[in-house]
Formats: sequence, C-alpha cells, structure tokens
Amino acid sequence: MMVTGTLDDGSAYQVQIPGQGGSPVTGSRRVRTLVEQYTGTPVLLDPLGPRRNLDPADTAAVLALLQQHTQVAEVRR
Repeated sequence: MMVTGTLDDGSAYQVQIPGQGGSPVTGSRRVRTLVEQYTGTPVLLDPLGPRRNLDPADTAAVLALLQQHTQVAEVRR
C-alpha cells in the first residue's frame, strides 16, 4: 500500500506500508519514527471504532494512525 500526504509542518511524504514486521513503513524516516513511537498504543480504525493496538505489521492500523496524525492525500493499494 502506498500512502501520500503531508505532516503537520507541511512537509510532504510518500511511504509504502509493507504489512510485515521489521520496518513498518519505507520511504520517510519521519513517518517511520511516528509509527514506531505509537506502536502498542490504541488507534481507531474508523471514526467510531473499532479500536486496535498499533502493530507495525497491521496495514489498517498503520494507515489509521497516519490518517489521525497527518493529512493523507492519497492511498493506493
């Protein structure tokens, strides 16, 4: 899954979410650090739930985190 968006400071990013353990995202060190920082904490998969603990291998949870903390412009599966 490829995600394009901007961070809070306006910096653009494009990352790939491989859905495997190890590296949660490739393409942006700042986004990878964000995901690593929130690993193990609950994220809402949709505005009303369900809530799931962030696992770097869970593409839906990583995408939900990016949607909550950045401005996601495009998602290509």
